[in-house]
Amino acid sequence: MYDIIGDVHGQASILKDLLKSMGYKKESGVFKHESRKAIFVGDFINRGPQIRDTLSIVRSMVEAGSAMAILGNHELNAIIFELKDKAGKPFAKRLLKYRLPLIQTLEEFVHFPDEYRSYIRWMRSLPMFLELDGIRVVHACWQDKNIALLKENITEGRLRKSFLRKISKNNSELSTAFWQTCKGIDFQLPKDLLVFDNKGQPHRSFRSKWWLNPQGKNFQELSFESRFDLPAYTIPPEVNGARKPYDEDQPIVFFGHYCLKNGDNILAPNLCCLDSCISRNGKLTAYRWSGEKKLTLENIVK
Repeated sequence: MYDIIGDVHGQASILKDLLKSMGYKKESGVFKHESRKAIFVGDFINRGPQIRDTLSIVRSMVEAGSAMAILGNHELNAIIFELKDKAGKPFAKRLLKYRLPLIQTLEEFVHFPDEYRSYIRWMRSLPMFLELDGIRVVHACWQDKNIALLKENITEGRLRKSFLRKISKNNSELSTAFWQTCKGIDFQLPKDLLVFDNKGQPHRSFRSKWWLNPQGKNFQELSFESRFDLPAYTIPPEVNGARKPYDEDQPIVFFGHYCLKNGDNILAPNLCCLDSCISRNGKLTAYRWSGEKKLTLENIVK
């Protein structure tokens, strides 16, 4: 029996309240439930005011066996930001891209460097996805071919530095599988089409509904929680990039990442997004799964 918890983003106090509301109690400093186990979908660092405390809660629960956790793109960015080459220099190019989202996390740990390095090592031991009895958990996107490729290349129960160097420096099929799994599938607009958001900023891509086949869809239908409006133009077949849809007869998938503001966490009978935009004045959301084959609104907790 699992309680799947969405993106926490450093909101430790809200996380404690949610756990208590679901019957978790502190035993020897660790939140536990007598008959259930929590699952965190990733993105427990950055943005919020209590990142150290959040990491302590999540790690202690995982190590005590009262929870499981997977990596989100924010944890993976932190891991890659700390990656060094053989000469001890930062490995990742465009370090600023990785550093900017991490500023709050790094500031909280500025006087605790050893503790932070310990968390980085721990995070590298976490999986990128889970396949349990009846459900799947991933941070952003479940594509069977991507999952199969990651299984082939992550074989030692942790993210090895050699693997991380490989995926962070090229645009190979493996790199694509890695980033789509934790960041989703961005739909690339044609080069002669720009979409402007309400701040006047142009965009050439948007987050897409990874569980749909884009063929025959218009831009609005395919867009998923983009921060700007898209036209209802049918996507030209030359650029729509067919992919296999995630059918309703496949196992339930729980994921986060997409910052839902409309409250509709259940997207299909077997698809549930648990990121309710806590970092933008939203709520922390969980789903209490007890073996059902189809998702029900009654099991959503906020």
